[in-house]
Amino acid sequence: MSTKKPEIKGNQGIVAEGANYFDNPQHPLTVRRIKAGDEQAITHEHDLTSVKHSHDFCELALITRGSAMHWLEGAEFPVTTGDVFVLQGQQSHYYYELEKLEMINIMFDPQLLNLPETRLRKIPGYRALFLLEPLFRKQHRFTSHLHLNRRYLAHSERIATDLEKEVNQKEEGYEAAMFGKFVELVVYLSRLYQESDSTNAEALLRVAKVIGSIEDDFAKPWKIEDFAAMAHMSRANFMRVFRTATGETPINYLLNRRIHKSMTLLTNTKLPVSDIAFEVGFNDSNYFTRQFKSLQGMSPLTYRKTHAA
Repeated sequence: MSTKKPEIKGNQGIVAEGANYFDNPQHPLTVRRIKAGDEQAITHEHDLTSVKHSHDFCELALITRGSAMHWLEGAEFPVTTGDVFVLQGQQSHYYYELEKLEMINIMFDPQLLNLPETRLRKIPGYRALFLLEPLFRKQHRFTSHLHLNRRYLAHSERIATDLEKEVNQKEEGYEAAMFGKFVELVVYLSRLYQESDSTNAEALLRVAKVIGSIEDDFAKPWKIEDFAAMAHMSRANFMRVFRTATGETPINYLLNRRIHKSMTLLTNTKLPVSDIAFEVGFNDSNYFTRQFKSLQGMSPLTYRKTHAA
């Protein structure tokens, strides 16, 4: 076993750029396998497994065999066979104490891949596993991650292997095929996350359901008590968990969603400001204008003039 922990220098370490991993920038999706014995071995070009690094893309990691210690932004967690987790871009990390570690790294750029986000976000497990758990990982000490039993891991690996074949063989129509396989894996893992019996995972799922309800009906006259009841939490506990997960209070999150929608309506329609205010959930157009100006630094009318299509 490699027991030496690498020396940490700098804040981010090396920045892994997608251009070095994605064959086609129009389809930023690829698969890399990591295989390390008693000492780290370079298993593919630009392999940074044991080197402190961050990315300008995301990673979906499946630990298929062995174990290691995972250093992530100053925190350290053991990872073992069956662990599945997502690494967001700009998260600095590396692995050490590799014990016959084998893993599948699926690298993707969600900004350019054109995933069906609207549909995926309707799955609470997707929002929890891919968006919230990475934010909660340090606080939860890795206890809210997804861990698969042998059967679920084998099925996940089969999907990942099919994806890998499409990426590498590049037969006619491979772009559509690899996209489909990736979405299949994402949905499969998201559904499994919803079956997790971890207390912390359950908390993330509850918050994910609340966020989904806000996204689906942000114009509704929501109250904190509505959200807390939906999450089956006390008001205080819900406020704490939600703020940790999103970086803002539930009311501010709701306000930002309403303002964001109003920006779209101001740009793409000729509706009066008062109508837009009511459309996105404000009962008072003057209050809407004040909130809009506070967040955007200009009035709705000024925004329309400067951003109209």
